[in-house]
Amino acid sequence: MRVTLYTKPGCLLCDELKADLLALQAEIGFALVERNIEEDEDDFARFRYHIPAIDVENGPLLTPPHDFVLLRRTLGAARDQSTADS
Repeated sequence: MRVTLYTKPGCLLCDELKADLLALQAEIGFALVERNIEEDEDDFARFRYHIPAIDVENGPLLTPPHDFVLLRRTLGAARDQSTADS
């Protein structure tokens, strides 16, 4: 399962969310991809006012505010869906 974190340099909320994702990575098992929205016009236009955003494969797009419990539940559900599809 792949989880994409949309972020930009100097974003403290992004850093905090990335730390939460790294803490959950071993428990849930996913590949974390980080994308700097300032490096892609489309990403910037889409997420300019909505970072940090998380795009969960087999799950929803999560935008702020983020909650650790909801994040864990969402990632677990996406993992379960990914396993069921295999």
